[in-house]
Amino acid sequence: MRVVAAVVLTALVVAGCSGPVRIDPPTPEGAAAEGCRRLVRELPQKLDGAARGETTPKSPYVAVWGDGEIALRCGVPRPAAMNPTDTVPEVNGVAWFADPERPTLFTAVDREAYIEVTISREHTPGNVLVDLAQPIKKAFPH
Repeated sequence: MRVVAAVVLTALVVAGCSGPVRIDPPTPEGAAAEGCRRLVRELPQKLDGAARGETTPKSPYVAVWGDGEIALRCGVPRPAAMNPTDTVPEVNGVAWFADPERPTLFTAVDREAYIEVTISREHTPGNVLVDLAQPIKKAFPH
């Protein structure tokens, strides 16, 4: 999980660059992969004021807004820091695990696939998570 987190963090560090943002895509399988493809198609073009951007390599499991200020990866592994007894708050019907070691990393944990969102300090996590709830629920209904 540390390698995955470092890759997303690297994308945020190079946020000042124009052009595609480098993010290693996850490799979900089966129903999770299908749901992730649906989700990425449903995601908004603007999120907390940032326009959707391009990623490299292109992937049906990844999306970014701004120059990588907000990054979503669908089909990631279960968060390593999440314990079975953790209380996970819901935002508009989606349960989000907030990584205690990385305050900019949130993972939706109540769907067929884990959905990781990294939100730079330039954005309000509550706004981003609220706006992502509807596409997530549509792509991964309970």
